[in-house]
Amino acid sequence: MKKMLQFSLLAVLVLSILSACGSNNNNNASPAASPDAPASSKAAESEAPSSAPAEKKDVTIKVFQFKVEIAEALQKMADAYEQETGVHVEIETHGGGEDYSALLKATLAAGEEPEIFNSSGWSGFDPYVDRAVDLSNESWAKDLVEASKAQITRDGKLLGMPMNLEAYGFTYNKDLFAKAGITELPQTLDQLEEACKKLQAAGITPFALTSEWWSMGIHTLNMALANQPDPAAFIDEIKAGTKTFKDDPIMKQWIRLVDIMFANGQEKALTTDYNTQVAEFAAGKYAMIQHGNWIQGMVDEITPNMNLGMMPVPLLDVPQVFTGVPNNWIVNNKSAHPDEAKAFLNWMVTSETGKKFITTDFKFVPALNSIAPNPDAVGKIAGDFATFSQAHPEQVKGWHWDRFPDGITQQWGTAMQEYLGKHSTSDELLGKLDKAVADIVKR
Repeated sequence: MKKMLQFSLLAVLVLSILSACGSNNNNNASPAASPDAPASSKAAESEAPSSAPAEKKDVTIKVFQFKVEIAEALQKMADAYEQETGVHVEIETHGGGEDYSALLKATLAAGEEPEIFNSSGWSGFDPYVDRAVDLSNESWAKDLVEASKAQITRDGKLLGMPMNLEAYGFTYNKDLFAKAGITELPQTLDQLEEACKKLQAAGITPFALTSEWWSMGIHTLNMALANQPDPAAFIDEIKAGTKTFKDDPIMKQWIRLVDIMFANGQEKALTTDYNTQVAEFAAGKYAMIQHGNWIQGMVDEITPNMNLGMMPVPLLDVPQVFTGVPNNWIVNNKSAHPDEAKAFLNWMVTSETGKKFITTDFKFVPALNSIAPNPDAVGKIAGDFATFSQAHPEQVKGWHWDRFPDGITQQWGTAMQEYLGKHSTSDELLGKLDKAVADIVKR
């Protein structure tokens, strides 16, 4: 992602969080009605006509989605939509420890066609282009954050609705850092290593690790990709075989970062799934976790008001965070009810009920300028990100893993699992990263 796109996305994320604090929007006014209760007739009358889909009985639209963090809230949103419109929305969630992409492909191959499904952008979206309904003329399309559009646009057509904006680095427990006597965040890998020693000396395990392939094969590896002078050009060269991970100097520094993390994690990291990892971090067992603002809701359920922050990752001795669009809502043109699916998405981002779910229940930073985030809901992780990124915009990097064809990141995840389990050397790890690209691109 080029710097201008990064800064555009950053500006919206930071300014929307901060400006929402003083706005008089519905998200920050008196408490909203319960999502399980029907919207009042008065509220319905106040909405724009485009947000009130025509009532259709005996219709079911199926949503096949991956974001486990919002599964319960999304079901409540679906129930609220049915109460308002009579249209039943069936939610099927696959994520966390499951390979969502593989399950989606298997579902479609079996002839099942959900009305709405999730897809990443860039190359990750390529397998679904022929199924995607053009959403360019939907009322909400003009309100999308500019930098969120390119990853889901083909031939000038907007083929999905960006789900939200997210950022990650190392989410950390400020109280545990204070207990270990860490008064300043690490600015270099040497300082990160020293901070881990202080935590260990205080009886605190520094990192909550997971063996999930997507966490290591996507988010961890993206730290190296994003630090290339021109990530898109570097990735094109890797795919073309004119450059390799094994010979790249930035990858050598990245290996040291990975080694620090893996050497300072919990003993059973290789058998720790995502839900367990987040739950144990939320219980105060570990000082840092490599996730972003998407875990805020899960943490809040276990330990409300936990004293958290987002720590920039000190790779290449320049602390940085990483931001982008995690996924998109795709309307399936091969499904039975694509028009009803479009109506549901339209309601989601234009009705007051839908916007309340997005900002307060999902705890999302919206990808639409027309929806102001709820600063109380997005939490301390996103708040710390906003503070850092406003002060250091040049240290905010993009998300680049979806520039590779599907299948590569899964193999990267497997290679990372082997390295975590000490079944390969660092050189062998980098070689396997290269081989994964070569194997998939040759197909």
